[in-house]
Amino acid sequence: MTSNTARWSVPGFFLALGGACLVAAAFGGRLTLGLVTFGILAACSLALVLLGRRNETYQGLTEKAPDERFARISGRAWAGTGVVLTVGNLYAFIGDLASGRSGDPYFWFVATAAVSYIGFVAFWSRRT
Repeated sequence: MTSNTARWSVPGFFLALGGACLVAAAFGGRLTLGLVTFGILAACSLALVLLGRRNETYQGLTEKAPDERFARISGRAWAGTGVVLTVGNLYAFIGDLASGRSGDPYFWFVATAAVSYIGFVAFWSRRT
């Protein structure tokens, strides 16, 4: 993957994901939600394209072989994202249970996070 391809792959992914959400929402009868979702993801994609032009950090993160500093930044950013998503799903799960509902589908997100965490700890403890 060339550096130029890497720089366009993340914004392209956001745009394609927005398109998929728009189509799925339209089929589900929620066109307005699909348009809002597409708009948010398109704005994120545009922001990344604009960042890619001048931002050293973004350029470093999308290089084919980022140096040690950028690899560490990326790893911490993904770890932080995982924490935010897991905590958000935990709150939603607990809130759903407190409202008398089953907690589904939040239960599956929380369970998947727990199992994958244990799996990654086991995997990386053998690699280091």
